[in-house]
Amino acid sequence: QNPKTYAIVKQLLAEGNAGELQKYFGSRMEFGTAGLRAAMGAGISHMNDLTIIQTTQGFCRYLEKNFSDLKKRGVVIGFDARAHLSSGGSSKRFARLAANTFISQGVPVYLFSDIIPTPFVPYTVTHLKLCAGIMVTASHNPKQDNGYKVYWENGAQIISPHDKGISQAIEENQEPWPQAWDDKLIDSSPLLHDPYAMVNKEYFKDIQKQCFYRNINKETNLKFVHTSVHGVGHKFVQLAFKAFDLSPPFAVPEQKDPDPDFPTVKYPNPEEGKGVLTLSFALAEKDGARIILANDPDADRLAVAEKQESGEWKVFSGNELGALLGWWIFTCWKNNSRDTRAIKDVYMLSSTVSSKILRAIALKEGFHFEETLTGFKWMGNRAKQLMDQGKAVLFAFEEAIGYMCCPAVLDKDGVSAAVITAEMASFLATRNLSLSQQLKAVYDEYGFHITKASYFICHDPKVIQQLFDNLRNFDGKNTYPKSCGRFKVSGIRDLTTGYDSSQPDQKAILPTSKSSQMITFTFANGGVATMRTSGTEPKIKYYSELCAPPGNSDVEQLKKELDELVNALEKHFFQPEKNKLERKTE
Repeated sequence: QNPKTYAIVKQLLAEGNAGELQKYFGSRMEFGTAGLRAAMGAGISHMNDLTIIQTTQGFCRYLEKNFSDLKKRGVVIGFDARAHLSSGGSSKRFARLAANTFISQGVPVYLFSDIIPTPFVPYTVTHLKLCAGIMVTASHNPKQDNGYKVYWENGAQIISPHDKGISQAIEENQEPWPQAWDDKLIDSSPLLHDPYAMVNKEYFKDIQKQCFYRNINKETNLKFVHTSVHGVGHKFVQLAFKAFDLSPPFAVPEQKDPDPDFPTVKYPNPEEGKGVLTLSFALAEKDGARIILANDPDADRLAVAEKQESGEWKVFSGNELGALLGWWIFTCWKNNSRDTRAIKDVYMLSSTVSSKILRAIALKEGFHFEETLTGFKWMGNRAKQLMDQGKAVLFAFEEAIGYMCCPAVLDKDGVSAAVITAEMASFLATRNLSLSQQLKAVYDEYGFHITKASYFICHDPKVIQQLFDNLRNFDGKNTYPKSCGRFKVSGIRDLTTGYDSSQPDQKAILPTSKSSQMITFTFANGGVATMRTSGTEPKIKYYSELCAPPGNSDVEQLKKELDELVNALEKHFFQPEKNKLERKTE
């Protein structure tokens, strides 16, 4: 019943455009553990009013089956600022339609009245003990995309088998229920609640538990620049700084207000490096700020840059900031903790494609480190399990600039990460140390961990399948490569098939998934490289790392060795020319 998508389909029919109609109606968007992520537009392959209604109907039925008290507890729904003029879709519209679906079935809905950062949804699920949460966002994807991200009652993103159960329920509930389109009905419903004011108060109260140096924060003359890259983060990072008694950061004026067109950047993704930070560098130079904090559009990720003594700007990788935050959060716990739990009950987590620096810190300091599969859904769920057993999970991170610094949110959170980074920088400044100098000190103490990650773009799933099949049948059937150029392979773990050469029974310990590709190679020189497909983009990604024991301080030699390993990986395992792969461009 959306006049805009209706008109698009009518027009294609009039033109007899079978090719486009096939694209729109050939296959339904797949509901996975990340929920939905697709372009906004007409048809069942896109995000639009109808597909949101159908998805929410399925999700509602699935929740009814799983929670006898759903009508007592309810769900929370949040949204970002995305909008798509030509199809009439927007995050706010989708959130209201989803709320209407639940309310029509007698389920209380906590619908935020305004845009929020993604972490506010898992926070609210936990804080109000709700059954589930939905965040309508496509994070840092291109402007035409939107998404539907789902959290379970434990405050973490869903993992299998919930995705399959929800997916099946969507298939069974495709016809819109009566009044499904009439979202105005919710405004007068006693089942509609707005958690905005409460969460804005409670969240900032909770993150203050991670504030340890208020006096330094009040006095510091360190200046920060913040950009929200046309997303939702501006107001919330300002409030976080206030909660920590820090002077507000300078906001990049052209990027501080939400704008669904993201007019100043090619991709609204701070992970893509310096291109997204051009305006931030200019403002920092003008105002004499040394540190830049950049959130992605839904403020669950954080990139950090620091001006070096040479005048150059250094953008920290996700692994480098993970090393700094891990060191800082552990140090604060050790020095200030009123937590009587012994160090043997302290945990940190990171994903299997992230740097192993936390493992090195944990070994030396005596706390526990665990790695999980890629993605915060795994770290959030594992953190909750550990917390339920009385353990303290201090920190979790992934190399894709995602950090969980505060146990009140069991997902990555760019707002708390930004303010904790600012406090860390302010503290270090009192010791005349920069973030870069402290990073070197961390590596000197725990061993250098040099990482390099990139990706190739490939739009043909058959080519991707063939590339991974070749690696599994490298020298004849069911044989993996024994070397990569001059580098000898010493171990292989394939989380698509469940094979792990290092285990006595050759079975991998981490969960396996046949629907995604992921192989990790360990090399005799101490290098590790993982190749995997992306769940949300047409990319084959790789992650590589060389770990040196403490005392091996020839960083340039380590970097050279890793560069050679990566070049060999690209040449022999990716074969970009043969497979017509497109390189990542800056």
